[in-house]
Amino acid sequence: MSDVFEGYERQYCELSTNLSRKCHSASTVSDAEEKKGKIAEIKSGIDEADVLIRKMDLEARSLQPSAKAVCLSKLREYKSDLNQLKKEFKRVSSTDTKQSSREDLMESGVADPHAVSADQRGRLAMSVERLDQSSDRIRESRRLMLETEEVGISIVQDLSQQRQTLLHAHSKLHGVDDAIDKSKKVLTAMSRRMTRNKWIVTSVIVALILAIILIISYKLSH
Repeated sequence: MSDVFEGYERQYCELSTNLSRKCHSASTVSDAEEKKGKIAEIKSGIDEADVLIRKMDLEARSLQPSAKAVCLSKLREYKSDLNQLKKEFKRVSSTDTKQSSREDLMESGVADPHAVSADQRGRLAMSVERLDQSSDRIRESRRLMLETEEVGISIVQDLSQQRQTLLHAHSKLHGVDDAIDKSKKVLTAMSRRMTRNKWIVTSVIVALILAIILIISYKLSH
């Protein structure tokens, strides 16, 4: 699953839990100004939750099919959860609380007025459970990330050792190349000296032969 989606998911679960508490708290406030302030906070929180839902939707649709299906399934639950939050906000913010409660009861088919509070508690418990699950997934992701980091460090160390080995081998090869170049120069110099000595010896032999011929010719002529 996407780390980005899990981040949005965690933020939404925390926000949903806080909004549930604020809705429950606002429903018990009798002071008009205090209630107005709480309602404004709830409205801002619901707007923020809407933004998170949209971000999760965009992120989920950008994932691979397998992960996408899981995220979209969760997203449907969060959308339903947000709709319940909006209904609670509408009930709390209504100027005629009794009328709003009566309409909610008629829509849900519940005859007991205390069922609304029970529903709030149930939804709050569900939000807390989802938050715990999200925290568990984040902890697991961090654990996997640390393990991956350790493997990565080990690989980098191995590659560093291999690099040092290759550099050492390259240094040795460079030394061998230098020795070969020196040997070539020595052999070339020796070859030149041998060629020069060969010409000198040949010249000496020719000179001796000529000298012998001249001596023999001189003796024959006298």
